[in-house]
Amino acid sequence: MNEFLSGFIAIIGLPNVGKSTLLNRILGSKVSITSPKPQTTRNRLVGVFHGDGFQMAFIDTPGIHRTKNLLHKSMVSSAMESISEVDIILLVTEAYRPDDNALSMILAPLKSIKKPVVLAVNKIDSTPKENLFKMLENSGRQGMFDSIVPISALKGDGVDILIKELKARLKPGPEFFPKDMITDQPETFLISEIVREKIYLHTRNELPYSAAVTVDLVQDAPDKDLLKISATIHVESQSQKAIIVGRNGSKIKEIGTAARYELEKIFGTKVFLELFARVEKNWTKDTRALRKLGY
Repeated sequence: MNEFLSGFIAIIGLPNVGKSTLLNRILGSKVSITSPKPQTTRNRLVGVFHGDGFQMAFIDTPGIHRTKNLLHKSMVSSAMESISEVDIILLVTEAYRPDDNALSMILAPLKSIKKPVVLAVNKIDSTPKENLFKMLENSGRQGMFDSIVPISALKGDGVDILIKELKARLKPGPEFFPKDMITDQPETFLISEIVREKIYLHTRNELPYSAAVTVDLVQDAPDKDLLKISATIHVESQSQKAIIVGRNGSKIKEIGTAARYELEKIFGTKVFLELFARVEKNWTKDTRALRKLGY
């Protein structure tokens, strides 16, 4: 009888390279929010992929970048800690940025780590072939990757090959998570992340980084086939609150409607979602406020 294989895999990379999109693609379910804007992922979360005789526990990390405030420092620290805690490192890069100097801040610490490093070159579907070839050539020349796999996380191209490469580097180990579990996060975390994703998509560019979401109530009403949810959107100033609320409450209603549709698909039931906006002055620069809001 073959031994069961398992391991923890950190998905790391620069902001907005498609790490969360890749994790959702691998799992076949949405556990990590995505957006066209960078630094969407703020917390580490575990997504579990169950295969025949093996289990992969992926840790989706915030994008590694030069820090601007306490929130960003917390995000980058979380990502870098994952490197030392896992069995395999999955570095995700973009095919159309073959000479990105910012990658050096990630590659430097990886050179001294004695564990498998797999490189996934993402967004091959939107990249000229010469850029892709240049990226693959440059990456191979570095000699620090156990495997290099071109992929499109959005379309799924190459993802099955990536899974095979990762599986080949698993070691015999226990089944860490039950077969019906795909993430370690509670439903309140998923709810807050879905609302935050809709804030990213429906507000001005400068606002999302100053917005956090806490869930105040989740109440099941089985007799009505309904899930009642109440959540608060925390912003740093009255002007930001005005943006979130919108004229006559139009913007917060728009955010709530988009979030409700998504949550109904995820939970498979009708959802009543109530959103409030609150000013938490300069919370991204306040250590106590960061802890209070879960960062």
